[in-house]
Amino acid sequence: MFGSRSGWDDEGVLPPDSWGRGTSRLPWGFAFVVVLLVVGRLTLTPHLTSPALRTWATVFVAVCVQALPFLVFGVALSAAITAFVPASFWTRALPRRPAAAVPVAGLAGAVLPGCECASVPVASGLMARGVTPAAALAFLLASPAINPVVLVSTAVAFPGQPMMVLCRFGASLAVAVLTGWLWLRYGRHEWLRVPSHPHGAGGRLARYGEAMRHDLLHAGGFLVVGALAAATLNVAVPREWLDAVGGVPWLAVPVMAVLAVLLSICSEADAFVAASMTAFPATAKLAFLVVGPMVDLKLIALQAGTFGRAFAVRFVPVTFALAVLVSALFGEVLL
Repeated sequence: MFGSRSGWDDEGVLPPDSWGRGTSRLPWGFAFVVVLLVVGRLTLTPHLTSPALRTWATVFVAVCVQALPFLVFGVALSAAITAFVPASFWTRALPRRPAAAVPVAGLAGAVLPGCECASVPVASGLMARGVTPAAALAFLLASPAINPVVLVSTAVAFPGQPMMVLCRFGASLAVAVLTGWLWLRYGRHEWLRVPSHPHGAGGRLARYGEAMRHDLLHAGGFLVVGALAAATLNVAVPREWLDAVGGVPWLAVPVMAVLAVLLSICSEADAFVAASMTAFPATAKLAFLVVGPMVDLKLIALQAGTFGRAFAVRFVPVTFALAVLVSALFGEVLL
């Protein structure tokens, strides 16, 4: 009724005898994977759930999550400048004299809400469009420190202390302008690698998308590197050291400045961290607020990746020293 085996083989209903060979290894391979999972769970779980590692992961994710939206905003703005704004606009908007263009560019940072991650691609786009590097660098430093979002968050973090907001605005703008003038006077062209933004052959929208993809992939990798370093140092610095140093006035300011570099907190949130440092005086907190948006680990990584290592090794120390000195001066006189 059903026919012989050979008949089935001829009709192609039964699979050939070679089918199924080697399948006996599959259960052993599956068992090996299960054993690896069990052993890994028993041996690695105590280490993966340690408080230090969880803190490290939290800081790393927090830095990336805080910075990524503003980085995307800055990349989108930089791509828009590249694709839609003609180069002649900047020659008309900024003073012809570079020395006068620096403070104007610094004040322009007050109208663009964004953090330090957003300012790097925007400054890069400005340079690519022909803006003098000194003016673009002044904008880079001022934008994340004196924009309305940062000033409002500072006022909320320090209720009843309007002088803290005014000092942060004045000191940050002064550092940005002074740094721009110093670069204008002593900076050299070979120290600064001005990125060449891609220009597609299509329309403006095509050039916008190409420039945005280029900047996002380039800056995003350095953001991750900076976040890794910030998370590692955040866990490595004992909290007890901070409480002990806070009682020494002459040491509190540089310690808070270095702490701002290591923690790499977004400028929209750093005021709340500074306000929580109750062991430190007001001047030290001001130094934390001025230094952080201008010099931190992720920003150093972004600057080195965008403008070159030769630029970063010269620009970062000068900016840090000016930020500490100016914030200490403002704090001693006004706070």
